[in-house]
Parts: sequence; C-alpha cells; structure tokens
Amino acid sequence: MIVLLAALAGAIIGGLTAARRKGNKLDILQYATIYCIAFSLVGLIVTIIIHRIALG
Repeated sequence: MIVLLAALAGAIIGGLTAARRKGNKLDILQYATIYCIAFSLVGLIVTIIIHRIALG
C-alpha cells in the first residue's frame, strides 16, 4: 500500500514540477514517470523496513 501511494504521489509531484518549468507534454510525462519510479523505490524500502521491524 505504501508503494502505491508513493508512486501516485511521485507521479503527481513530477508532473507538477515539469509543468511549473513550462515543459511540453512529453517533458511532463517523463518527469512523472521518473518521479513515480523513484518514489516507488523509496516506498518499497520503507515497506521492507517496516515489515522486518514487525517480524522483529
């Protein structure tokens, strides 16, 4: 669940960042994709850490 929320947040933040920088549609798509991947990776790491702590 954390990964999905992080991916969605990353896509939104990336798209808004590119739009704020006056990028065209492909720029916005690229930023959204890259931010989505990066945030998903962070969300995955957080999920793994939480899971390992819970199993303690």
